Amino acid sequence: MGEGLSSLLPFALMFVVVYFFMIAPQMKRAKKEKKFAAELKRGDKVITKSGLHGKIAELNDKDNSCVIETLAGKLKFDRSAISMEMSEKLNAPVTEKK
Repeated sequence: MGEGLSSLLPFALMFVVVYFFMIAPQMKRAKKEKKFAAELKRGDKVITKSGLHGKIAELNDKDNSCVIETLAGKLKFDRSAISMEMSEKLNAPVTEKK
């Protein structure tokens, strides 16, 4: 019986390592992105994941979308397509590289 348990130990350790280095951080990142998308408000300056800069003109809770006003006009995006808020990026502390 001890033989069977000792042969499963490497697999159990491998699962623990995979969980803490891959699954848990991914779940944390997904939760953070979902919270960010839910907290968006009209007038926020944002960047989409494709690199488009603009300001949120409208938010639609029905289909989870938003309208972003750019220099080219207004474009409709899904909230999950928004990467970050501009004020977060601009106000981030600058770290010097040595």
